[in-house]
Amino acid sequence: MASVVHEKVKSYYSSLETGEDLQTSAACPAPSRLLSPSAKTALQQVHPDVCKRFLGCGVVVPEKLKGCSILDLGSGSGRDCYMLSKLVGEDGHVTGIDMTSELVEASRKYIQYHQELFGYAKPNTVFLQGYMEKLGEAGIKDSSVDVIVSNCVICLCPDKRAVLREAYKVLKEGGELYFSDMYANKVVPDSFREDAVLWVDKWIFKNMSEGHKKQCDIKYASGTYRIFKLPKHSIRSKALVTYKGTVPDCEEHFAFDASYSFKTNLTMDVDAEMAAILQCTRFSSDFTVQMTDEPDPSLDSTRQVYHLLNPFQLADRLGSCIKQCSKTGSTAACGTKTTSGNCG
Repeated sequence: MASVVHEKVKSYYSSLETGEDLQTSAACPAPSRLLSPSAKTALQQVHPDVCKRFLGCGVVVPEKLKGCSILDLGSGSGRDCYMLSKLVGEDGHVTGIDMTSELVEASRKYIQYHQELFGYAKPNTVFLQGYMEKLGEAGIKDSSVDVIVSNCVICLCPDKRAVLREAYKVLKEGGELYFSDMYANKVVPDSFREDAVLWVDKWIFKNMSEGHKKQCDIKYASGTYRIFKLPKHSIRSKALVTYKGTVPDCEEHFAFDASYSFKTNLTMDVDAEMAAILQCTRFSSDFTVQMTDEPDPSLDSTRQVYHLLNPFQLADRLGSCIKQCSKTGSTAACGTKTTSGNCG
């Protein structure tokens, strides 16, 4: 089944010239928050032909990327990669990986254009053909990446656990997987996977017959998760943290995720996982952290933590789609109210 799904997805995407060629009227929800000024400027500088062929949805841009090594899983037309290449700067690096040779070849055509536009002495962007489930075979070294992004692509992979395992391997300690994707409330039937249009265009439910809807009763949610690779034994206790206002474009307020929003110079309590994230990742210099030695009850409540990570339960509780979340290892956190999009 895995190879069949891969081939159908590759065949479908290679046949598309622009985003307007998608065969359904499906559309992903609008981003739950506005782009930062820096990201907006960078996106506006991407070559129009690259943007025209963009086949994803939304924009996936985590904060504080200057100097980072970034990997884009399912880079498609290269739009996000070129935007990120501006944000990481000349000392940073962006790698895009996609299994569709036509998209990889098309993306490579604009490397020199963006290098010259951004005033870099040499290119800081490369595109590789390969599978997200086999990053090592594609040439991505273990513990070599600061940030991994993915824009509504992992949902298309037949073996999602393999994607997450590979992402964990190539991330540096303290690195982040930041991805937006679609989620179903039950296993999607093989008959849908075998239909390239239904499978690739994400919003399968909108394109099913009424009979299929009644038979399957499948619902979909869209959400953005942020997951961190932390050192062993770094999650210890709760903490008091104070945001310094130093993250670019977040001078007064840093909306980290749906659970935590930090105001500059305001001290607040955080749980043990968030304390570890703020101490062990690229955000460590942006916070003062005072450990309280107070045990975090959630560390002994695995079942409860996973319950809170369910995007459908969060959407029901909050009355909207999932915004973004942050947790460690193979878990992620919470949702928030949004003013746009729907959850199906």
